[in-house]
Amino acid sequence: MRKMVILLIACFLLFDSTMAFADLDEGFVAIGDLVISRPLGLAVTVFGGAVFLVALPFALTSGSVNDTADVLVGEPFRFTFKRPLGNFRQGSSSAPEKTQKDQNRDHPE
Repeated sequence: MRKMVILLIACFLLFDSTMAFADLDEGFVAIGDLVISRPLGLAVTVFGGAVFLVALPFALTSGSVNDTADVLVGEPFRFTFKRPLGNFRQGSSSAPEKTQKDQNRDHPE
C-alpha cells in the first residue's frame, strides 16, 4: 500500500511540474527535434518503405498505390526532411501542396 501511495504522489508531482516546461526556449525544441524526432522520423520512413513493399500487391489490386505510398512513406519523409527544424505545427507552410486530384475532389465541375 505504501508503494502505491508513493507512486501516486510521484505521478501527481510529475504532472503538476509539466507546466513549468511549457515555455521552453526554441533552441531546446530545435535540439530535441534534431536529436530525437529526426532520427525517429528516418526510422519510421524506412520502416514505412518496408511495409509499403509488403502492402504493394494489395494496393495495386485496390488502385490505392499513391495513397498508400503517401501515408507510409511520403508523410514520414516530409516530417523528417522537409519540415523546418523545431516546427511541429500541423498547419505549417511545409505542408504538401494539394494535388490536382485533391483540388478536383474539392471543386467538382
